[in-house]
Parts: sequence; C-alpha cells; structure tokens
Amino acid sequence: MQQNQGLDDRVAGQTGLLQVRPLLTQHPFAAAAGSPLLDSECQCVNFHGFAYPTRSVVVRLENGDIWVWSPIRISEELAVAVESLGPVRHLVSPNKIHHLFLSEWQQRFPDALLWGPASTIKKRNDLSFQKPLNGEAAHLWISEFEQFHVLGSMAMDEILFLHKPSKTLILADFSENFGRDFLKTNWKGWQHWLARTWGITEGKGYAPLDWRMSFFRRTKLRQIRED
Repeated sequence: MQQNQGLDDRVAGQTGLLQVRPLLTQHPFAAAAGSPLLDSECQCVNFHGFAYPTRSVVVRLENGDIWVWSPIRISEELAVAVESLGPVRHLVSPNKIHHLFLSEWQQRFPDALLWGPASTIKKRNDLSFQKPLNGEAAHLWISEFEQFHVLGSMAMDEILFLHKPSKTLILADFSENFGRDFLKTNWKGWQHWLARTWGITEGKGYAPLDWRMSFFRRTKLRQIRED
C-alpha cells in the first residue's frame, strides 16, 4: 500500500497534491500546476499482521476524465467528492497487492476502465481489465504521465507513474515511509524496530526488505534509472 506518512505531507506542499480528508480542499500549488492531483486516505488494512494505511491518488486528466490510482475503500462521501470532479474513467492498480477495492469502485462507476500490470490481472481474473500496463504509458494518458515498470523481483513488480504537469512521482510499495506518530499508534514495539531496520521510516523511504531481497535480476531494475 501507499504508506508515505509524513513524506506525503511534504510532497503535497511541493507538487500540487490536494488533500481529501475527507472532503476536497484545493492546495494552491495544484492550481498553479493546472492539472490537479488529489489524494485520499482511508482506514488501515491488515497485511500479514501489520496495519497498513490505504491511500489513493486522484488525477483530473486534460480531457476532464478522472484517473484513480490504487482505489481505497469507497464511501458515499468519497464517491460524491470524486465524481464532482468529472467522469471517473480509469481505475488503476500499481501492483498485485493494490486490488482490494477495485470491485467496489467498478460497481459504483461501471463505465470506468480497469488497469493494472499482468500480475494484478492474473490475481483478479474475476475482473475485466484493459491491456496490461508496462513501462510505456497507456495511450489514453501518454501526454500526462510517464510510466516505469519495476521488474527483476521474483515476488512482485510495480508500475510507477510520473505526472508530468506537476512533476509528481506516484509510488506504492517501491517507497514506504512511515511516520513516528503512525507507528506509535498502529504498530507494536517490535514492529517499530523492524520498520527502522528495514529503512521504511520517515526520511528513508526504502522498499520493504523482503521485496528488496527478492530482486535477483537487478539489471532489469537498473534499466529504470537509465531510462
């Protein structure tokens, strides 16, 4: 999940992210960017015994369509707030563990297209997806996003999105950055130690150690930096 607690608040002030907690509020940098980004948080989910916050990013594309990255649990309040921005056309899963609420969003917005890497599509074969996402931006948003495909791990891949108008890089598990307050409230003491050891605390923002250790084909990972 997207966990950059603390870091996200600083990024919001620098890139035009709009906070949706719980209602839409516009940040001045978003207006300057001309193509608003918004984010929304929801309650934590349990992931192998760890509490992970869930966060979604909402983008209004140049044509007015709404692009939703990693949809969180939907509520009536959130649905109304998002659809007030424009027609919801794209629901995007960045990796195979960001899939929990796709069905809820598709039921609410049946005209929206589902997107994800092949790993997500394989995991959620009960849903109908578009062509698998990879390192080339989909044609419906190619003028506004660059995409990078994190490959080389036996465990998981991920699609990274660079929103060009606001120069915002949207990451899921490729960078986790838990703030001290969040850990104190939601994680046990030994879990705090693990977070610090793994470097997934505020100011470091590494990917989880178990995922990092699964990259046996690092040449594929280096290609992202070279590209």
